[in-house]
Amino acid sequence: MGIDDKIKNTAEEFQGKGKEKTGEATGNRDLQAEGQSDKSKANLKQAGEKVKDAFKK
Repeated sequence: MGIDDKIKNTAEEFQGKGKEKTGEATGNRDLQAEGQSDKSKANLKQAGEKVKDAFKK
């Protein structure tokens, strides 16, 4: 897993958390759902990168 990918995925995850919390605070369910989706995507990307790394070793 490249350091660039780690940074991008982590940033995307934190962005998703921010959207989710903002959605909760404002009562905006669409924004909350979008944040959850962003977090899930970032986590899947990280998992995929970890699998790639495991096969390289």
